[in-house]
Amino acid sequence: MPSEETKERITKVVDVARTVLHYGWIPLIIYIGYTRSSPQPTLIKCVSFSSCKLFRY
Repeated sequence: MPSEETKERITKVVDVARTVLHYGWIPLIIYIGYTRSSPQPTLIKCVSFSSCKLFRY
């Protein structure tokens, strides 16, 4: 059986990982879409989402 201290550490690691995943998921998807698109749009065009081909269907 793990000790109480080990359980607390695991719980804290899971909480931190959950927070990182929660706030980092959408920026990761946008970054992957930006780097994998062809032709790669400029960042200035992507600030205006309506003119960025990355977000068009």
